[in-house]
Amino acid sequence: MNATRVLVLNSGSSSVKYQLLDMRDASRLAVGLVERIGEQTSRLKHACVASGDTREQNGPIADHDAALKAVAEELAKDGLGLDSPELAAIGHRVVHGGMFFTEPTVIDDAVLTEIERLIPVAPLHNPANLTGIRTAMALRPDLPQVAVFDTAFHTTMPESAARYAIETKLADRYRVRRYGFHGTSHAYVSRRTAELLGKAYEDVNVIVLHLGNGASASAVRGGRCMDTSMGLTPLEGLVMGTRSGDLDPAVIFHLQRVGGMSMDEIDTLLNKRSGLFGLCGDNDMREIRRRMDEGDEQARLAFDIYIHRLRKYIGAYYAVLGSVDAVAFTAGVGENADFVRAAAVAGLEGLGLAVDGERNAVRGDEARLISPDGARVAVAVVPTDEEMEIAGQTYALVGKDNRDN
Repeated sequence: MNATRVLVLNSGSSSVKYQLLDMRDASRLAVGLVERIGEQTSRLKHACVASGDTREQNGPIADHDAALKAVAEELAKDGLGLDSPELAAIGHRVVHGGMFFTEPTVIDDAVLTEIERLIPVAPLHNPANLTGIRTAMALRPDLPQVAVFDTAFHTTMPESAARYAIETKLADRYRVRRYGFHGTSHAYVSRRTAELLGKAYEDVNVIVLHLGNGASASAVRGGRCMDTSMGLTPLEGLVMGTRSGDLDPAVIFHLQRVGGMSMDEIDTLLNKRSGLFGLCGDNDMREIRRRMDEGDEQARLAFDIYIHRLRKYIGAYYAVLGSVDAVAFTAGVGENADFVRAAAVAGLEGLGLAVDGERNAVRGDEARLISPDGARVAVAVVPTDEEMEIAGQTYALVGKDNRDN
């Protein structure tokens, strides 16, 4: 029997998201989430897609080892256990791969060591990713485990886009450069946009706007990333839910010298108390919209700052690409907030950008165009599917052996 199933794991500091997919037809077999790991109020939500059954467990789950064992038990109840001969591999989302990892990679001790070395530039993410990997390897040591890196898609950026203008030797010593994140989303959405336009991927220039609580933009030319808004860490770039995005670095010195803040306090400020939350006390775009409709000026200002930054990046990446076939909105805000999409392109008609009001107002799970007929530049809504992208890259790497056997 050929093994065609891939289990995708996204291990966070206190959560594990998972999906089991069959790559024969790219169908989902099961999806689930374990959250609040290490707390008394842990919860596991599991759904078997084929049967439509959903189950929920509530109660303490001590650590990632216990979480993955609980996931394995839920899968086994549906006849989809980790011991199945149909399971080809486990694909892991790893946030930071530096410049060393430019493509999906079968995990061994050397790979684990390199991911660990990158913890200083991804202190919130890589440790959790490593925990999930090691736990999965212990559960199925015979099975290929594949790391798919958020940064890999952006390694095609030219040095002119990836380098900061600081002393080269120092930058190289401490690996200071722009890496970019959300790479699996940008890869999936840019390719899906080309399909939506009915064009070959290598012939399409796309600006991808991944707008969620974390947000990033990318300029993609023929399937290769030319620039992206996040940098050494996921802090740079667009205004986000709780992250500041672009900032004069001297603000940090000012807050330390004049405000008496420690580096840890400034880190917390910029990552967890800034962005939309810092501007108006809310990081949920739906709540901000409600407040704007009620005349709340603080919410209006936060929204205007968010849109101003977003439009700056659209214009900048138009210049980077030279010509643009499409602008694609994705992720939670990009897919669902029609008022954000409309505001982002308002006034950019000179660049060929516009949205059709009726099309933009339509809600749905399918990729679709929201620009008027005959628009010079297509504007699209493309729901992202990072798990499918991870599964596809994982199976492309390990599936050939299974098909050949």
